[in-house]
Amino acid sequence: MKKTQPHASDIPEEQIVREVDVQDPSATDSKTAQDSANEPKLEGPTAEELADPTLIFQENLAVREQELADLSEKYLRLAAEYDNFRRRTQKEKESLYTDSITTVVKEWLPVLDSLDRAVQTVAAVSDDSVKSIAEGVELIKKQAVDAMARLNVSEIDCLGQTFDPNLAEAVMHIEDDSVAASTVIEVFQKGYTRGDKVIRHSLVKVAN
Repeated sequence: MKKTQPHASDIPEEQIVREVDVQDPSATDSKTAQDSANEPKLEGPTAEELADPTLIFQENLAVREQELADLSEKYLRLAAEYDNFRRRTQKEKESLYTDSITTVVKEWLPVLDSLDRAVQTVAAVSDDSVKSIAEGVELIKKQAVDAMARLNVSEIDCLGQTFDPNLAEAVMHIEDDSVAASTVIEVFQKGYTRGDKVIRHSLVKVAN
């Protein structure tokens, strides 16, 4: 019995499609080309770089040198900011300490004034019976002055000096041709300083 070939219309459409997909190489090649086009391209060294490899080294060196310069600049800026902060903090601490010392010393200055007046009063008495008292008062005054010196507090020495409004306050003016003009001839109340800071101005009499 003679076999007949199946007609194309008798073959299912799905089978035809599968056969076309499998048997048609052009479709596979087209898909491969499209996938290759979508893949990221890796850039390799140029022909010039391959001919002279030192160019790559020089480029990398330039990048590293720029990074080092940036880091050095950041370090120097940070070091400068820290140094300014350290100096400002140290100055604030010193100022706070000086203000504290000044506040305490101001409270003790009236005691020193009383000791000065006591020494002057006892010294004016000629009775020998009070001589030991005078020596005791002098000793107490010396202890007080030494204590002030340890705090860097010193008396303003302006008697016989040219009047300085930064250190003294003139509460009396007189005419006296025996001394130079603007000379302090008497101190009514002693002034004190701590370093460059005036704790209390001296009250003086000035000859014009």
